Amino acid sequence: MLGVLGVGAIATAIVTGLSEGDEPPDILLSPRNAELAAKLAASYPNVRVADSNQAVVDQSAVVFLCLRPADAPRVISELTFKDQSVISVMAGMPLKVLRELVAPVQNIARTIPLPSVAIRRGITPLYPATDPARSLFARLGHVIEVADETAFDLFSAATATIAAHFLYLNRVSAWLAAHGIVRQEAQQYVGAMFGELAASLQGSELDFAKLMREHATPGGINELFCQVMGDEGVWEAVDLGLDRVQQRLTGKVRAS
Repeated sequence: MLGVLGVGAIATAIVTGLSEGDEPPDILLSPRNAELAAKLAASYPNVRVADSNQAVVDQSAVVFLCLRPADAPRVISELTFKDQSVISVMAGMPLKVLRELVAPVQNIARTIPLPSVAIRRGITPLYPATDPARSLFARLGHVIEVADETAFDLFSAATATIAAHFLYLNRVSAWLAAHGIVRQEAQQYVGAMFGELAASLQGSELDFAKLMREHATPGGINELFCQVMGDEGVWEAVDLGLDRVQQRLTGKVRAS
């Protein structure tokens, strides 16, 4: 039995990917986010909702920790674990802290699942590469076995750019709307433009610099836009933002 504590977007993606794949495992969801948990249970015969968080732990050989990091210490401290496996998807919670929270559990893995695990096309960093974490995420796409926790936190920091990506798209569509384009049409156009580009990001031999050159004709408008962004320090700000996130994740600075 696989248990899931915390049923949010990433937990839903994991449950969906496992349930729609071959030989779906039995999955027991915590009652947190009751509406979403009930929807998953109604969609897949291998999924059901437990009466309590402790019931999830008691009945599961593998427990996924999908809680919000801010809530995790309080929620987990109320639970009693046994000799089982734990897989954490929570950012900024190192193994040292996890071992204290879920003692006496020794088989603990940290992972960074992306939404694409729902369609079993995920690229999932994993540290350490324990079983069953390795075998479970191999069913959901490709596993990156990370060498150490420092490298793992770098992958985790990169995920902090997702919201900024959508903010960027919103900014572009808002500019169109501000110049008279109907807001819905502006958003549809920008969504279609970048949605189609996403198809070029599949595969194992990506070269972002090459893709940039292919879309930046010398003397053209894409090249001009990139130049302005560079002149305004946007690319340096990306580095700065990632540095700050990494410092937060590794505990070198306090959250503001």
